[in-house]
Amino acid sequence: MSDLDLERGHSVDGPYPVDGWYQAADGQPSGKPAAAAPRRGTADPVKALMHRHRELCERAVDPLEIAAGLEAHGITDRTAARFRHRDVFSLAEEMYARVPRNADTPAPPAPPAPSGVRGDWVVRTPLPGVACAATLAGLRLTHGQARLAVAAVGLLAVALAVRVALTRGPLGAHRPGPASAPRAAAVRVWTWWLLAYAVLGDGLLTAAASGGPDALPSGTPDTSWPVETAALAALTLSCAPAAWSAHLFTAGARRRLTASRGLEEFTTAVRPLLFGAFVLYLAALAGLHVLADAVLDEPATHAQTLTLGALLLLARLLAAHGFTHAPALVLGAAAAAEATAAACLFAARLPGCGFLATPVQSLMDAWGPGGVPALVCGAGALTLLIHANRTLVRASAHARRDARC
Repeated sequence: MSDLDLERGHSVDGPYPVDGWYQAADGQPSGKPAAAAPRRGTADPVKALMHRHRELCERAVDPLEIAAGLEAHGITDRTAARFRHRDVFSLAEEMYARVPRNADTPAPPAPPAPSGVRGDWVVRTPLPGVACAATLAGLRLTHGQARLAVAAVGLLAVALAVRVALTRGPLGAHRPGPASAPRAAAVRVWTWWLLAYAVLGDGLLTAAASGGPDALPSGTPDTSWPVETAALAALTLSCAPAAWSAHLFTAGARRRLTASRGLEEFTTAVRPLLFGAFVLYLAALAGLHVLADAVLDEPATHAQTLTLGALLLLARLLAAHGFTHAPALVLGAAAAAEATAAACLFAARLPGCGFLATPVQSLMDAWGPGGVPALVCGAGALTLLIHANRTLVRASAHARRDARC
């Protein structure tokens, strides 16, 4: 028995009245008005739907979970009207009220505190920026072997700080199932690749286009492979604004979920919250990047930093709500495109392969070396924004989200 059958008037228990006519179990009208039919033979369409989604109804702790689950299975407000309900929320309330419960059934969760903010993630999210700033200060004050040691320890500290900051809170990792665990791991791997490229990629393209590099990057001004640290500083410092933006979006969506009386109404109310949180983060990242450029005295790379920040925020926001397929795919494609651009410049040095460098060289001549990551990350961010506009505005993306933010 499918939900489509239920929409058409089929029931697992027998016939029931649909649109004023007595409809038999085979879907054919009998020709008798529903009012003249004996009640003893009338089936309960809501009961049939509860049987179809029995596990969802039994484990739900409130009607909102049932409404979100029904939406995830394709039940819309129009479908709910076939069950004599004005919307999915009203249908879910009846299903929740009719579920037989025992002592083992979990009680509905207590309402969150008015502030809705847990102090642990508020303290954790600035840690990546603090670790990165301390590392950059140490690199400015050391030389030789000591500089390499500071760089190694600093990178490890930043990596651990990012992990700690994203363990809990609005951007906390959604616990992946067996099927999505590889995708969640891929998101982390590609994220670190893109961050590494933000530091080393533009310098590598510049050196490769001129026949280099002649040595590994050292971070000194006279090296043939320049290193850009302002982008990394801005991105790590933006972990706190990213968490606050995600918190405002998630908390607002939860409030709309409680107040809304229809799926379309909820989507209409939540979509501005998503775009508002996105713009708020980009504004904070732009300000931090201007500050980092001024302190570190490095050339401005606003386009590639903002596009990369937008891409990483959307990927993390989707993964935090359990959607890992699209982020893994888009981040992997962005990393592959950046690697391909560098590989084309090196492959063009082979005899007869000079044409391979033409697309990358043309892009660099027009926009500079930062044009490659800006174009790649911008396309990826736009793709994830369109995807988020379809998934994160649905009730099913928020009803099972625990109150960690």
